[in-house]
Amino acid sequence: MTPYDNAADALLAARERVRRLEQLTSRREAVAVQLDEVGALLGDLEEQLAKEERDVSKLEGGGFAALLSGLTGSREERLARERAEALAVRQRLDGQRNRLEWLNADRAAVDEGLAGLGTAREEYDALLEREERRLVASGAPEGRELVEIGHRLADTRAGLVEHQEAHQAGVDALHGVGEVLRCLGGARGASRWDMLAGGGFADMVEHGHLRNADEAAWHAQQLLDTFSRELVDIGVHVTPKLPKVDTRWFADMFFDNIITDAIKHHRIAETGAAVADVAEWVRRTVDGLDLRLEELARQRDALVARREKVIVTG
Repeated sequence: MTPYDNAADALLAARERVRRLEQLTSRREAVAVQLDEVGALLGDLEEQLAKEERDVSKLEGGGFAALLSGLTGSREERLARERAEALAVRQRLDGQRNRLEWLNADRAAVDEGLAGLGTAREEYDALLEREERRLVASGAPEGRELVEIGHRLADTRAGLVEHQEAHQAGVDALHGVGEVLRCLGGARGASRWDMLAGGGFADMVEHGHLRNADEAAWHAQQLLDTFSRELVDIGVHVTPKLPKVDTRWFADMFFDNIITDAIKHHRIAETGAAVADVAEWVRRTVDGLDLRLEELARQRDALVARREKVIVTG
């Protein structure tokens, strides 16, 4: 129940509460960043002050540092400088500690304000939905527009979910393909070493990297398959494939003595280049999904704003 008899007044008041909630939420996030910053500065300054105070104590205590300074005739001058430096650090430390107190007070005040606005968004949404149902049931032009906005908003939100899922699958696939590239890079380096120096140890290192690449390639292909299925949901039909880096391909290089070290090195480099092409395609596709997500988010926000305007003015 609200103390307002007029629906428009109730909506206006509820919207003001939502705006205040959004404002305080943003402010709390900003204060949290500042608190993290002060925490890091305090740690650094405390370490720096401890060091400066140790330097002062060494000169005051008559130890080796004091003796050395005395021999050079600079003990008092150096002691004064060290004390001044320690004082400057102590003052900065006190300033940051005061800042910490202010920021904690600010956060407490913001939290108190947020506590009274915890359900502001839900209350406002409920009022909007009630007014929307009334306008739709009335058959007024505003009601028909709201029905259309509702359909478009549902489609846009569904599109956002589908593109977000595809984007995440693409990011996962990019990481998987990147691991294959890393393993092949190690194999390529070992192969180069094998050509120059040779020996069983070089072969063992090379084969280890290739076995890792084999395992990584199977995992990456699974991620690419998942990515392609998610892309189908947004109307993109592709079948990205990694080059043949399976067990049989590696077995040819492991055990076929006819294949020379130079040929092995060339084949590893070719495979790496092909995998890099796949990684570049995934990267470009993920970048395209980023842009599409931004566009869909703008469309959603515009529809939400239009729906709200129609309801409030209807």
